[in-house]
Amino acid sequence: MADRLKCRIDVITGSGQGIGRATAIAMAKEGAKVVTNNRFKGTEGGDAEITAREITDMGGEVVPCFADVSKFDQAEKLIKTAVDNFGKVDILVNNAAIVLGGHPWEMSEETWDQMIAVDLKGVFNPIHFASGIMKEQGWGRIINAASPAWLGTVERIDYCAVKAGVVGITRAVARDMGQHGVTCNAYSPRAASRLSLRKAFLEKTTRWYEAGQISKEKYEEILHPPSPDTVAVFLTYLCTDEAANINGQVFYVTDGVVGLMSEPVMINTIYNERGIWTIEELIKWVPTGVLQGYKNPAPPKPQK
Repeated sequence: MADRLKCRIDVITGSGQGIGRATAIAMAKEGAKVVTNNRFKGTEGGDAEITAREITDMGGEVVPCFADVSKFDQAEKLIKTAVDNFGKVDILVNNAAIVLGGHPWEMSEETWDQMIAVDLKGVFNPIHFASGIMKEQGWGRIINAASPAWLGTVERIDYCAVKAGVVGITRAVARDMGQHGVTCNAYSPRAASRLSLRKAFLEKTTRWYEAGQISKEKYEEILHPPSPDTVAVFLTYLCTDEAANINGQVFYVTDGVVGLMSEPVMINTIYNERGIWTIEELIKWVPTGVLQGYKNPAPPKPQK
């Protein structure tokens, strides 16, 4: 046990297994007192109680809490568990997430609403209850689970939407809370987790490979993701005093790689002094002015 996070109180959602479990253990090893969490006791693959037992066995202080953070009152219960048992909340890692949908023409309203509830509202709810405490004490670390999908690079409209939303929440909270000594950052991981190793996803990946849609190298990469421990160490670092000036950023994290994602910026611009364009002018100037270097990421199939 080390002491970089000694006296810090840490709440980690979705910490029964995968990245959440690894992060809870990593932070406990640095001296944090931890509240582990997932929705239900007895979840296949591990739950908050099992993770808590591992932390207790290595000499750490921990309390498990079964709560569904997509529900406002249960998120309040989670943060209250930390305050009631340890007196405060210093660190909040919003790791809990689900993956459900797919193409927009296939998705039901129920699926969309469930994704918004868990992956987006489930990030806001704990922040709502923890941020006031952190503001008053003048110290805090909030870390949210994004995904490379926030860039819209996978064929899952719901997942891309909620993860882009998480990035938006992260940047806004960083600006709201930074002056109060509280940072908020996001991580886009590639590591073994309940989501990345689920059977349906691996079967779909195999079909892609057999159809020649992905390379053998990419196929092997997906089938054998790195350990979640490779992500947990970086999240622990973000909670140290040495990382106090890192705020409002999105990091790509995987085995041996940490990358800072860039802020969106305008790269090409055209101007009109009249303040309004005609359609004819846009037809002429957008391709040569705005779209220099542009490539359609999903061009239409050639007509037969």
